[in-house]
Amino acid sequence: MAATTPPKVVFEHEGVFIHSSPDESEDQDLISGFLRIVDKDGETLVEYKPLEDADPSNMLCACKDSSSVVEWTQSSEDNPHRPIDHQLSYETEWDMINAVSFRRKVHAHGDGGSNHTNDRNKWAFSFNVCDLRSITVKCEGWSYITFRLKDGTALPAIHFHQGGSATFLDSLRKSVQINESPDDESVLIVSTYSKTFSQSFENLLDDTNYGFVQKFKKDPYTTTLGGFSKVTNYLFDAFRVPELECHQRPSEEVADLLGELIPGLEINQQEEPGFEVITRLDLGPRPEVQRREPVTMEEWAKYQDSEGIITNVPHLKDLIFKGGLCHAVRREAWKFLLGYFPWNSTHEERKLLQKRKTDEYFRMKLQWKSVSEEQERRNSRLRDYRSLIEKDVNRTDRNNKFYEGLDNPGLILLHDILMTYCMYDFDLGYVQGMSDLLSPILFVMENEVDAFWCFVSFMDEMHENFEEQMQGMKTQLIQLSTLLRLLDLAFWNYLEAQDSGYLYFCFRWLLIRFKRELHFQDVLRLWEVMWTRLPCQNFHLLVCCAILDSEKQKIMDRKYGFNEILKHINELSMKLDIEEILSKSEAICMQIKNCKDLPHSVSEILGLNTVTELSTALETSEYGILESPQTSPRCTHRQDHVVSNGHSHLKETTHNGCKVAFIS
Repeated sequence: MAATTPPKVVFEHEGVFIHSSPDESEDQDLISGFLRIVDKDGETLVEYKPLEDADPSNMLCACKDSSSVVEWTQSSEDNPHRPIDHQLSYETEWDMINAVSFRRKVHAHGDGGSNHTNDRNKWAFSFNVCDLRSITVKCEGWSYITFRLKDGTALPAIHFHQGGSATFLDSLRKSVQINESPDDESVLIVSTYSKTFSQSFENLLDDTNYGFVQKFKKDPYTTTLGGFSKVTNYLFDAFRVPELECHQRPSEEVADLLGELIPGLEINQQEEPGFEVITRLDLGPRPEVQRREPVTMEEWAKYQDSEGIITNVPHLKDLIFKGGLCHAVRREAWKFLLGYFPWNSTHEERKLLQKRKTDEYFRMKLQWKSVSEEQERRNSRLRDYRSLIEKDVNRTDRNNKFYEGLDNPGLILLHDILMTYCMYDFDLGYVQGMSDLLSPILFVMENEVDAFWCFVSFMDEMHENFEEQMQGMKTQLIQLSTLLRLLDLAFWNYLEAQDSGYLYFCFRWLLIRFKRELHFQDVLRLWEVMWTRLPCQNFHLLVCCAILDSEKQKIMDRKYGFNEILKHINELSMKLDIEEILSKSEAICMQIKNCKDLPHSVSEILGLNTVTELSTALETSEYGILESPQTSPRCTHRQDHVVSNGHSHLKETTHNGCKVAFIS
């Protein structure tokens, strides 16, 4: 079992005070202490503790001048009362400290410090950010903050006499969503969520203690990797009005909230002119599909000539798509499928390529290996990347023998490859969830260098899923919605009626390509099938459609609502039959391809061969689809919009100046 991760201090600030009495008398006691934000066992805590070694005779006293500017004094005669000639920003901590002087507190009793420790300890508090409801921020020369918990408890106000409140709130925003109250600008409403919908990915993979919205809004990556079923109410509450309002948001405001969760997913509530409206189509019967046995080592060898060049690549890809690969073939075949090895390369060319790539890999690895501790202290991004990687590596596929146990060499390789990838693509660096994409590749390759370059190729395809703007995830969710409406409009309408039309319950499927939905060996089978790029592009979207097609009757018959749908989809994990899913996905593709009047937007999503003049310029499989190995999802951008007139919903795709829309 993995060792417990030691607590990590995210934020710490001394010189934070609690005023012991609510009045503002000149001689009121101030409890000096330190404020921390701590990541502990997968949870984020806010802690305040009085300084244990503070001398009560040095207790500070505050007073105000006529202009309410903070003024501190020291009682010693050689340091007279010194006014502050201008009000300083509380963010400028050093300036504020330079403007502070002190005077000793005169105690009314000779034994004023005898019960000092007990008196001061009673002011300590700690709470989980999931339990935080609101924060009140006010300024009286200095800033002070009051926390209110969800159970109604109001904690003592903490005063930032020496600045630091802005830094504290910025650090807190990495763990929770903070929005200004519409009724009171001094009140900040807290929605527990986990590190923005961007670059950080608090891995919920096996953590049952995190709150769902703390993750979904803080980090959809994180959240969707974890337990939908455990806190589905949390997500639903996140799409409602903050607690200061008692009514539910209208649909257009829910759309705005969802747009905030995935930047760029804009919902236009006004019908626009210029649409080509496409009515419901008769797709015809869905054909039966038969799969074959996996490609064996003997079959693979037949497709290589004497120099090692792979021959008849389209047919070989068809065999892999239809049956996958025997495990003994994967180590070599995946290098071709992922583009690490060119299909037309010889044995000798591949040896030279591996030598060159090995040198390149270890040069990059040396970059982070040679960083001294002192250098790393001045490089916050590298520290953050390392921290996230270490945390994820200790939680990735630990039930797999390749990664189980302490000090497992597989874990060391996993860590080193991910750290080296940060040097390869420092702008992206490491985002939580990427370890899930690397783990099966390293398992198959059993070689650090080969695994790295195959991972690089896979990340070229998956890159947009992890970028800050999440363009890849936004596009895929819209495309999936388009396909589902074409295939089963009644089911899509049902989901829409249950506030589930945005298909956010499919987020985890798309993000890490079903890695958390299937058994490990089934993941290997699915990925190698998808890497053939057959029978169409974006085949993984049809895999989603196939799973939903199998579950739609249960969802509709049992009248599942928003929460139940999330819970049901989450509980499908490790219960899916990969061969059945692949058969149905292929059948759906054939059904769509056989449709005579297929909307151009659907053809574009699936890359179907609707422009016969281009077929000779690109490699074409038996399925008659366009395939260009040089085309990467990172280079493909389409402008998609969803619009509604209040009664029907339109999906708009802009292509060469022509707008296409579905109507339901």
